[in-house]
Amino acid sequence: MGCSAHPTWVEINLEALAANVRALRQWLPARTALFAVVKANAYGHGAVEVARTALAAGAAGLCVARVAEGVALRQAGIGAPVWVLGWMAPSEAATCARFRLTPTVNSLEQARALASANSDVPLPVHVKVDTGMSRYGLLPHEVLPFVRALAAFPQLRLEGLWTHLARADEADPAPARRQVDAFRAVVRQLEAEGLSPPIHHVAASAAALHPELNSEYFQAVRVGIALYGLYPSDQVAWPVALTPVLAWKARVARVRTLPPGTPVSYGGTYVTPRTTRVALVPAGYGDGYPRALSNRGAVLIRGRRCPILGRVCMDGFVVDVSHVDGVREGDEVVLIGRQGEEGITADELAQALDTINYEVVTRIMGRVPRLYLSGERPAASE
Repeated sequence: MGCSAHPTWVEINLEALAANVRALRQWLPARTALFAVVKANAYGHGAVEVARTALAAGAAGLCVARVAEGVALRQAGIGAPVWVLGWMAPSEAATCARFRLTPTVNSLEQARALASANSDVPLPVHVKVDTGMSRYGLLPHEVLPFVRALAAFPQLRLEGLWTHLARADEADPAPARRQVDAFRAVVRQLEAEGLSPPIHHVAASAAALHPELNSEYFQAVRVGIALYGLYPSDQVAWPVALTPVLAWKARVARVRTLPPGTPVSYGGTYVTPRTTRVALVPAGYGDGYPRALSNRGAVLIRGRRCPILGRVCMDGFVVDVSHVDGVREGDEVVLIGRQGEEGITADELAQALDTINYEVVTRIMGRVPRLYLSGERPAASE
């Protein structure tokens, strides 16, 4: 399967995505809604197609980070609930109300702007509690006074209260439990005054899957990285089998033989020690393939690992194919994924780069087309 009109492309297996949603849905209690996190273009996988597939497979709604991401879903015809987890500028209030997005509101300025913009049925909003991320959200002691103030805006309806756990991907659940305890204390304060909303949510992928945090689901979980068949970390024996959804591929653009002593790519950081057969791969850091893999990464060609020689450029890099028989222009190259008996995972690249699999897939640029597959058959492309 390939995208012959493009030098490099990403394949998204929608059947694997749906299977992951069903596996996660089966793991969760029936009473707990699964919201699919499709921010940052669904972690590089393509927000609209991922959203449609996740909803069809059992997701109750969607999460984004920014208002514009929610608008794009609405403009694609998606009518499911969309929670905006990140900061909403007051100037975005009219857009939020028009497209019936559910924002996270943590200031009276935001609340006033939304109330002024919404003349329809009350707009659902969520409030975030900062229980330990020290990022976005109200501190626990600020929540009750703020929720009391929200009651003065009949144009708004407090639907949810939530927090985000900073260390749920660690083997030791104690830090996450301390945050959950702080959150529960806030919930009790609101309940005592009859102000607690119907939905509470604390768990992203790590807490949703952590075998020692599975009592902390509340009414909903926000599943991101696990949706895409990737695990939050390597510190926990994750109990649900998931299938990676994304493969990144290219075509061999050129094959030639270099004599001994030939410098390769910018700076001549690699010099051929002997006669070397090389192939040009037309993908680079302009596509999101990390320059930091210069002289250390590898790709798959004809089922064999081929090391990168020299620096990764904006639009291409060179690999050694001396040990692979018959390589020719047009051969499939796998940057992430499987070919024959070999595989290169996002986790492998993340380890080489001292980062996380989230960044590896999210950084794949928009100029790389996405080919959506239903099994082995093309479903759509963008």
